[in-house]
Amino acid sequence: MTRVSMFNSPLFLGFDHLERMLDRASKASADGYPPYNIEQVGDTRLRITLAVAGFGPEDLSVTVEDNQLVIRGKRNESDEDRSYLHRGIAARQFQRSFVLAEGIEVAEASLDNGLLGIDLVRPVPEPRVQTVEIRSSESGAQSLGGVGGARAKKAS
Repeated sequence: MTRVSMFNSPLFLGFDHLERMLDRASKASADGYPPYNIEQVGDTRLRITLAVAGFGPEDLSVTVEDNQLVIRGKRNESDEDRSYLHRGIAARQFQRSFVLAEGIEVAEASLDNGLLGIDLVRPVPEPRVQTVEIRSSESGAQSLGGVGGARAKKAS
């Protein structure tokens, strides 16, 4: 079965990466564990805070893979020597992903009182101006040939 996409339109040339990012974002939001907050802490800074009670720094990993922030948690503690009457504290492994916009960088990660804080920075882009040279053709044959005609002339 072929999937129809709005990015197949000729008006969206080169936007197929956007479709992949939307797919990743929809898959990442399926699980609700661990809970998290996202807050703006400045004009160019964001902070993601995840509730990871019971996990230590050695149980957590924070990586950036193809503009995707991935947080994984896996506890190595063995509970064979414990006998629980009730176990309500989640200790399961998890993976939480966030799709990052172009240019967003991870500044640091810290663990404090069961909360994992990840600070993100969005550098202010410098205005970029590009001047494109306009070439003129000297003969009518070259202008009719266009780019392909110029390539053919160079090859011969």
